[in-house]
Amino acid sequence: MAITMTDTAIQHVRQQLEQRGEGVGIRVGVKTTGCSGMAYVLEFVDDVEVSDEVFEFQGVKLVVDPKSLVYIDGTQMDFVKEGLNEGFEFKNPNAAGECGCGESFTV
Repeated sequence: MAITMTDTAIQHVRQQLEQRGEGVGIRVGVKTTGCSGMAYVLEFVDDVEVSDEVFEFQGVKLVVDPKSLVYIDGTQMDFVKEGLNEGFEFKNPNAAGECGCGESFTV
């Protein structure tokens, strides 16, 4: 089981951690919500839990809890800028569909 990050996502997370001044990485998870059923959740990580899966990319740690990993295994995390909008984009091979706004997905 694994998740990958593009170079752009790695650089963005690294910059955010540097600006924050602390933290070991970023946590990616899912929660039940949204119009399609599940949504991605991101938060800074100060301490890694024993049960967490940790993936490291160029010194940036991506932390995922085991329950979320089942839904996002194989996902590629990217950071994109389109006009005035910017944010993380997830290419999830497990997603059977997404809502129109792209904020939630179904498996």
